[in-house]
Amino acid sequence: MGWFRFYFDDGRWEWSEQVQRLHGYEPGAVTPTTELVLSHKHPDDRDQVAGTIDAIMHTRGALSSRHRIVDTGGTVRWVVIGDQFFDGRGVAIGTHGFYVDVTPIRHSREDAITTRVGEIADKRAPIEQAKGMLMLVYDVDDNAAFELLSWLSQKNNVKLRVLAEQIGAALRTTATGAIVDRTIFDHALMSAADPRGS
Repeated sequence: MGWFRFYFDDGRWEWSEQVQRLHGYEPGAVTPTTELVLSHKHPDDRDQVAGTIDAIMHTRGALSSRHRIVDTGGTVRWVVIGDQFFDGRGVAIGTHGFYVDVTPIRHSREDAITTRVGEIADKRAPIEQAKGMLMLVYDVDDNAAFELLSWLSQKNNVKLRVLAEQIGAALRTTATGAIVDRTIFDHALMSAADPRGS
């Protein structure tokens, strides 16, 4: 996190050392200008930020925005900034605020979502495989196959994923690589759903 100031009358920017580093510069290596500030905005956000800067020059409002910047190394970061500041007479002379890099929060949230989606996909895989078997052997569509699995799951009080794993395991031990005869599939399907076994 770091601070910035922008003075309305002369269009002058000040960046803290942290903000300079956030943009990829060593402290004191650059003098921030509006052009430099805009050059670091993500292409999809640049016009909106440029419009905001132009508006606050006329309205003397606050530069408060959530947008992306791109540092000198090409890393995209999300930042949140801004409020007005005043002279001793209470006249707004600029806007100041903080660059807060919220990128790690976004990444951790996205990583958590990706992990959870992966877990869901892993749990769904046996169900999708069993549905595919039903669709092939009985020549039914996706919905009918799922309804049959759901009915067997509820009838026998067996979780859908567990039921699907049982059906898959039974067929793998029976099929020996050939397309399964429907009577063999019938037996595997019914014995997997029957808590008493075959």
